[in-house]
Formats: sequence, structure tokens, C-alpha cells
Amino acid sequence: MSESEQKQDLLLHLQQARDALLWKLEGLSEYDVRRPLTPTGTNLLGLVKHVTAVELGYLCDTFGRPHDVPQGAPDEDSYATADETRALIVERYRRAWTHADAAVRDLALDTVGRVPWWPPERGAVTLHHVLVRVLGDTQRHAGHADILREGLDGAAGWREDNDSLPSHDPAWWREYRDRLQRVAEQFGA
Repeated sequence: MSESEQKQDLLLHLQQARDALLWKLEGLSEYDVRRPLTPTGTNLLGLVKHVTAVELGYLCDTFGRPHDVPQGAPDEDSYATADETRALIVERYRRAWTHADAAVRDLALDTVGRVPWWPPERGAVTLHHVLVRVLGDTQRHAGHADILREGLDGAAGWREDNDSLPSHDPAWWREYRDRLQRVAEQFGA
């Protein structure tokens, strides 16, 4: 596989993760996309804001690639502030894609950059390394979003056009969950 094909493959999977993450916001109220859904405050819009910072940090800043996407303070990258709308955060994420994808297209996979927030002795990385890291991080957070969304309104699945679920029948899912519960109960409560 050529380097161009490798990049294309990695970017395809990254884009699928991006799309899956944004799909989890669709149809929810402003309140539901912002509210903390775990004891550590994880929320859907915060996940999008976080992966925006991840893409810009690893794929742009690490390689000295300028971008024009405003970012808040580092301690604000996991939630939407009161003055940040959903549309603004999503638009910034889409702008980050443009810059990140351009960096991947323009640079060789073995290009060495420096992660500014890592210790100097570990800071040198290749584009390939950080691209795989960003892909993994985005997939991980899309999975978080999937679970959070299912907890909010029962919506689940991989993508809008292919949810990858074995059934859409609520009775099937109740029986399935009950079966899993019976198995778990064999091991105590």
C-alpha cells in the first residue's frame, strides 16, 4: 500500500469517527448535549470540543501548522461554556478537520514533529504516530458518546445509515437484556 493510500485509509476511518460523534448530538436539546452525564462531568458537546483540541494539538501544533480555530483555556476543553453554542463548537470541529486533513495530506507519514505539552525526552513523534493516536482517541470518544446517548433516549448505533444493531424491536432488546441479567445474577449481586 502506498503512503497516499495509507493516509487515505487512516483519514477515512478518522472521518467515520468524526461523523459518528457528531451524529450523537442530533435531535437532542441544548440541555441534553451540555449536561454532565457521568460523575466526572462527561457530556456530549464537551466530547466534541475536546476532540477539536486533540486534532489541532496533535496534527497542527505538533508540526508547526498554523490554524485559525479559536480554543479556550486548556481546562475548558471538555465542556461548552455558556457563551459557546452547539453550532459554534460543531463549526470549530469541522474547521479543525480541514486543517488536520491538510496537514496529513501535505506531510509525509514519517515527518517528525514535537508535541509541545509532552516532556522533551518523549516529545518527538511522527505524523503516523499522532494520526493513529488521534484516530484512536476520536473512536474512543465516539464510543463514549454512543453510551451517553443511549442513556439519554435509547438511541444507539454506529452510524445513521448503518446502526449495526441486530434488532430494532424493543421487545427483543428487553428479552436480550433480561437474559444478560439472569447470567450476571448467577455470579451474585
